[in-house]
Amino acid sequence: MRALLPALRPALVLAPMQAITDLPFMRVLAKRSLPDWFVTEYFRAHPASSLNRQLLRAITENATGRPVFAQLIGADLPSLLRSATALAAYPIAGIDLNLGCPAPIVCRKAAGGGLLRDPEALNRLLGGLRAAIAGRFTVKTRIGYTHCGEFPRLLDIFRSHAIDGLTIHARTVQQGYRGPVQPAWVQAAVRALPCPVIANGNIVDAPTALAYHRRTGAAGLMIGRGAIRNPWIFAQLQAAFDGTLPVIPTHRDLLEYIRDLSGEIAREAPRYEPLGHVQRMKRTLGYISHGLAPEFELHIRRCATPAEFWSLCDAHLASDAPLPLRPPVTSQLFSGFAELEEEA
Repeated sequence: MRALLPALRPALVLAPMQAITDLPFMRVLAKRSLPDWFVTEYFRAHPASSLNRQLLRAITENATGRPVFAQLIGADLPSLLRSATALAAYPIAGIDLNLGCPAPIVCRKAAGGGLLRDPEALNRLLGGLRAAIAGRFTVKTRIGYTHCGEFPRLLDIFRSHAIDGLTIHARTVQQGYRGPVQPAWVQAAVRALPCPVIANGNIVDAPTALAYHRRTGAAGLMIGRGAIRNPWIFAQLQAAFDGTLPVIPTHRDLLEYIRDLSGEIAREAPRYEPLGHVQRMKRTLGYISHGLAPEFELHIRRCATPAEFWSLCDAHLASDAPLPLRPPVTSQLFSGFAELEEEA
């Protein structure tokens, strides 16, 4: 991974978000700003699994010129090895193992964040994967399943298997996406591990990115929800680290982003179904509309037809007024981001 790191600033990485950061989103994002590399939505690995052909397109049809890591999720070593071997036939930058997903259905299968409950099983799994994966092998983790006191043992395991990079969402699995992140544990990993460490969680704008980097010394920053809400964020962060003026998007720019994303998603659908398309767009609009006019956010959640959807977007976004730089400090969706700066 070190070969992928920029020389004069931390790497900026798009976080994988299942059913959102797909190929259409990557295409739309690339027109506005680009991360230094992408990580795919996760490929499920279990005894009956095969590679998801749609997810593969984020690798084979990604025309951005940026590297793409393929993320795996699962707990069965033979299945993970089979998937990793199959993925190695494609132009990937490496294999990333998901140890961070907090979804209950995933954790009940001892996959994703659920693997953190059994450090010894995790130790065996990582050993088997590291021994078999010839290319880059990275891990994305939380700082524990129940509490952060579990993290020192996890760090010992990660250090013992010569992984090529570690991304840390600095909350526990049980926290989900609630409350502030804990940068001290990212800093501890930076000091303890020989591989690059990427800090994840609560980055919503340039000040939070600068504060997270200052407090951790991480080699990179991974942004998920903040990039959905603001697809210009990678260019803005590059400007912040370079000391240049950032782009300041307007409401009209946001409207064009929504139209562009809608068109890409519709084009990729096997069969366009208007009502289903609106529901798909609303899943992303939950992040995009957050922090704009309260009535826009409320009515978008309730609309059902394309006509309603676009009427609301046009009414609230056809303006050259600049967008707010960050979500509300009281946000539950972007919970606790302001504490990154307050404690810096």
